[in-house]
Amino acid sequence: MILSVTINPLLERRFFFNGININGGNRATHQELRAGGKGININRQLNNLNINNHSFVFIGGKNGKLLREVLRQEKIEFTAFPTKSETRDGVVIVDEKSNKVTSYFGINSQITTEEAEAFKFKLEKMIMNCEIVVFSGSSPCTQADSIFPFGIETANKYNKISVCDTYGRHLKKCIEKSPTIVHNNITEVEKTFNISLKDEKSKLEYLDSLYKKNNIKQVYLTDDENPFYISNFDYHFKIIPPKIKKVDSLGSGDSFTAGIIYAWHNKLTFEEGLKIASALGAVNAKRTDTSNVNFDEAQELIDNIVVNSVGKKIIKLDVTPT
Repeated sequence: MILSVTINPLLERRFFFNGININGGNRATHQELRAGGKGININRQLNNLNINNHSFVFIGGKNGKLLREVLRQEKIEFTAFPTKSETRDGVVIVDEKSNKVTSYFGINSQITTEEAEAFKFKLEKMIMNCEIVVFSGSSPCTQADSIFPFGIETANKYNKISVCDTYGRHLKKCIEKSPTIVHNNITEVEKTFNISLKDEKSKLEYLDSLYKKNNIKQVYLTDDENPFYISNFDYHFKIIPPKIKKVDSLGSGDSFTAGIIYAWHNKLTFEEGLKIASALGAVNAKRTDTSNVNFDEAQELIDNIVVNSVGKKIIKLDVTPT
């Protein structure tokens, strides 16, 4: 079972319009409630890949009641940890005429120190019973910043695979705890560490540092629809994603992460998993339906993904019987 941990979930209110007049009133053609947050997006994508998964999530207030119902409607299995603070919400405006999507996010929840400590106590028990644990999305407040580092350390304690896909204040401490896998986009890393990753040399040096200093097995440093770089132990690769007509990239990183998890769960080769993850992210960006890609759709793009080795080459032995 795959466990995702989401400490800053989102109740997403989606409004759909057939064209928008910026100088006047607009009336939606229809509207929906969706469950949001990076970890929950990963759960949704894993459901589409037929991977058994479970979400552990903070939920509170009136928005929390609605979020519980939406999670049930989406058939996302979850364990809710109650908070006194209201679950944050957000608004997504979809102009179906122009395929333009605009997102507005509300105020983060305020988790208390007592709630964070109780959450960690329960999290340890859940990690003991999972195969892979995913720490994804932002931290809502400083009181919650210790949760992901604690979870990664606990995963290592019980020899579980951990995936870190977060950013912001607590990212440095998460990396110091040595997760098995790290996924970030370049903008997240540059803002968090106040560094520049504008050329290949700087990107490869960053990837190399995470393996040598923190023993992180795989690092994925994505860059929207642009070519991106990854490391598998101390081997580096440059990936050229397929050309697509981008509509909305929200959730593409989460679909990508779900693809990596799919590969580890099914014991696929590194390159097979990388291509599946890249294809899932690309298909997601072609539409407005967040992290809801079918495997067959991703398969159609796999042959258009180019994986090039950079630097040290993996030695391939010919073991064909003679």
